[in-house]
Amino acid sequence: MARGRMVPARIVSRMPAAADPLILDGIALRDLMVKQIAARMAAAGHPEVCLATVLVGDDGPSHTYVRNKHKFAAAAGLQSKNEVLPATASQTQVEDLVGRLAADPAVHGILVQQPLPAHLDNDAVLHLLPAEKDVDGLTTGSLGRLVRGETGLVPCTPLGVLRLLEHYKIPTAGRHAVIVGRSTLVGTPLALLLSRKGVDATATIAHSRTSNLAELCRSADIVVGASGQARMIGAEHCKPGATLIDVGISRTESGIVGDVDFDTVKGIAGAITPMPGGTGPMTIACLLENTLTAATLQGVHL
Repeated sequence: MARGRMVPARIVSRMPAAADPLILDGIALRDLMVKQIAARMAAAGHPEVCLATVLVGDDGPSHTYVRNKHKFAAAAGLQSKNEVLPATASQTQVEDLVGRLAADPAVHGILVQQPLPAHLDNDAVLHLLPAEKDVDGLTTGSLGRLVRGETGLVPCTPLGVLRLLEHYKIPTAGRHAVIVGRSTLVGTPLALLLSRKGVDATATIAHSRTSNLAELCRSADIVVGASGQARMIGAEHCKPGATLIDVGISRTESGIVGDVDFDTVKGIAGAITPMPGGTGPMTIACLLENTLTAATLQGVHL
């Protein structure tokens, strides 16, 4: 296994029929990556590698997400700690906590669970995270390293998309990828990752001001929905055989849905992520991968 990143073995070898798209199963790949991280930790003699999360407030989904992160960290052989503050916590209280974690050599990765309560200055909190501990990859330092192609920590969801493409052997070199959404959390860093030497896709970022979106998406070999607009990517956006990656999440009366209208494109696409069970589990897997990378950046031998 290459040092500093996971290279998952392929789970699925069957090629689908034209009307039977390959399902890019994020749950199966997450579980495989967790096992590989655990094996790597064991081979290194179980060094102490610690992930710390900061959770402020009472947001139900945030508490669920954090519990899952700690569950899988334990399964991977990592230590973890969750620091919880009430929704009434002041800016000073949050910054003091994050500052203490940043200065603690026993803490290798720090994640500040989003969103923070509205009265807090999120950017000021993130500014306190050292780039080598920023396992969410959201700070200016982390994103700057990504732009420059330097070793660093990459936002977890874009990294998860890349790992899915690699694992299921979706060709990227010379292929056109359209990413619908330009956030610093997904769209922009994913475009940089896909354009990197060795991945070699031609990445286009589309957004709310893009004209002829359907036509642009139909020109793409890979379409990534990352705008949070329920089922906005349908049959008119998909050319035959294209790969569709669904990152967006919308809560509707019928439940959680993604940006991709799965039922209308499943007979056209060559490969597609399910929702749920696609990119979401990969975000956790890549958080753990980033924690290992963070530890190595801080001198832990793995």
